Amino acid sequence: MRDYELVTIVNPEVDDEGILAVVDKVNRFITERGGVVDGTEQWGRKKLAYSIKRFSEGSYSFTRFNLEPKAVKELEVNLRAEDEILRHLVTKAGE
Repeated sequence: MRDYELVTIVNPEVDDEGILAVVDKVNRFITERGGVVDGTEQWGRKKLAYSIKRFSEGSYSFTRFNLEPKAVKELEVNLRAEDEILRHLVTKAGE
């Protein structure tokens, strides 16, 4: 397993409970595939550098986790399918 970091930008129209539900869904996806979530931080609502889907701001969250590389590809496909998530970025930790 490798260490990864994930940043997600959630639609600003989603309330705080909805954001927590999205983060929980992502964390559950990771643990169901044998991964371990090391921690999650809510960075709050921030202005975007450019509009994404006509939104000028979004709610950021940051997650550190361990997972097999094959399952990370599944995670990215799943993140793209989520309507609430405007953008995401998965990177290997320490690089």
